[in-house]
Amino acid sequence: MPRPITLFTGQWADLPFDEVARLAGEWGYDGLEIACWGDHLDVSRWDDEEYVQSRRDILEKNGLQVWTISNHLAGQAVCDDPIDQRHRDILNDRVWGDGDPEGVRQRAAEELKMTARMAAALGVTTVTGFTGSSIWKAVAMFPPASDEFIEAGYRDFAERFHPILDVFEEVGVRFAHEVHPSEIAYDYWTTKRTLEAIGHRESFGLNWDPSHMVWQDLDPVGFLWDFQDRIYHVHCKDTKKRLDNGRNGRLSSHLAWADPRRGWDFISTGHGDVPWENAFRMLNAIGYDGPLSVEWEDAGMDRLVGAPEALEFVRRLSSYEPSAAAFDAAFSTKS
Repeated sequence: MPRPITLFTGQWADLPFDEVARLAGEWGYDGLEIACWGDHLDVSRWDDEEYVQSRRDILEKNGLQVWTISNHLAGQAVCDDPIDQRHRDILNDRVWGDGDPEGVRQRAAEELKMTARMAAALGVTTVTGFTGSSIWKAVAMFPPASDEFIEAGYRDFAERFHPILDVFEEVGVRFAHEVHPSEIAYDYWTTKRTLEAIGHRESFGLNWDPSHMVWQDLDPVGFLWDFQDRIYHVHCKDTKKRLDNGRNGRLSSHLAWADPRRGWDFISTGHGDVPWENAFRMLNAIGYDGPLSVEWEDAGMDRLVGAPEALEFVRRLSSYEPSAAAFDAAFSTKS
């Protein structure tokens, strides 16, 4: 099933947008999943036709298209508690403001609304991102977290995201939440609970990124089948586990990426433990025809090597088409 292969620009936001577009075009990517930070995309300018056209012009000059934009960074602040220096490091000044936590959350919600409007202005129908979570801090369950404490976290998420989704629906755009530790949905069961909390609104779906499932020992392929009606976008990112020496832990001990003492690392697509062939066959089975977005993260490999190599890997595996006829049809004696 032919699907566009895009490069997520989030890990390239230290470079000017036109430089990233040039590289992606030369490598042969079909398009970009544009991050709304760095100079790549300023969502506050969604109603500036000249600015929006300038983004289109850069894409066209490099033979690229856009199907998706991302605002993971602002999304993280919508529900997070606490809001602290980590958020100051990733948020723009407009969202951070004076740093008052509730003010940050409200401004982050407004940023996501503007992101929906920017997507519509670009002709894009999907925004990927995070939600943050007021209850991720209780994942270790000590101090003990009561059922009411956890339920309050899902209510908080729903109360903050319903008005955001109202705007998404108003402009005809969907939000694809990336299932990821530190978010309201981070594994299988929390995904089911999150969809229930938001009332299964069609404007709220999922960005499937298997790299976050592998190190949790979740089945990323089975996840595709069970949530097939909610798979709105796909990230191609890999993870390598190193948990068999009795010393490396799953929580990675606050160690830097690529430190050999970590229990796992993000790694360039095709070099890790994600069962990619089974995943692409399942994407075919569920009829997913959206972008395959290479999210390049590998502290042990130069990105100028990793990004084009990942493109070739994804292109090769995703090019398989389901057979037009069952292989055993040739056994039939009927003429």
